[in-house]
Amino acid sequence: MPHKIVDLLDKAAQANRTDQFRHGSLISLPAHGSLIAAGDIHGHRRNFERLVAFAGLDNNPDRHVVLQEIIHGGPTDPEMGCLSYKLLFDVARYKLSCPNRVHIIMGNHDIAFISNSEIIKDGREMNSSMRLALDRQFGDDSPSIKEAISRFLLSQPLAVRCDNRIWLSHSLPSDRNLDKFDHQVIRRELETGDCEKPGSAYLLTWGRNVSPAMLDKIAQMFDVDIFILGHQPQPGGWTKLGKNCIIIASDHNHGCLLPINLAESYTVDKLVDSIVPLASVS
Repeated sequence: MPHKIVDLLDKAAQANRTDQFRHGSLISLPAHGSLIAAGDIHGHRRNFERLVAFAGLDNNPDRHVVLQEIIHGGPTDPEMGCLSYKLLFDVARYKLSCPNRVHIIMGNHDIAFISNSEIIKDGREMNSSMRLALDRQFGDDSPSIKEAISRFLLSQPLAVRCDNRIWLSHSLPSDRNLDKFDHQVIRRELETGDCEKPGSAYLLTWGRNVSPAMLDKIAQMFDVDIFILGHQPQPGGWTKLGKNCIIIASDHNHGCLLPINLAESYTVDKLVDSIVPLASVS
């Protein structure tokens, strides 16, 4: 079984890199079809299942799905080890089922796993929690599984840009770090160094509390009008940030998803009206 998991992750990593809509570390979607966007998932299997059901990719050939931050959260083993890697394996299978329509973007928890750095969530250090759970399940094969997980996570793109001028990424560089951020990072595949502080992938995925003025500046940088982000916890499932940004979450019972018609133009308020609570999806 371990060799099958390694093979699965490596095939999914290759699918990430060869996605027909990918250019460098950016997914560029056309002006037709639709998109279902999720916020952070953090091991919440039921919400992932709801999102897959809502998207119905088998019956919607022009539909895309954007996922982010699958790991670190959800069920634990008897020693409180994080089992979110099991959902990550299923997301890899989902990617392989529709390799050019399922897009998984890089999050800060992914970066932390790649660099094996400490990251706290709900009072727990999540990297050691997940790595110890992997050790318990896979024993001597655990190192090869961890390496394959890192390869898969590193293969993820950083962002999605839609032709209707909507940008989706896990976060954006904070005000104090924008001058250190090389926006050309989206034009190439990532290297491990990009994920180490102060690498540009690190800065893009770790930023918080971006000011309205900085949102406008970054919008000009990426030539977009609206941002859809995750990263910042949203107890109500979403929030509007200024006139051009929505933050969504999909990792709890009030989580949501956001359907987008790729052929339409949007305002933030129009997007807010489209938000779907995941609890409403059977």
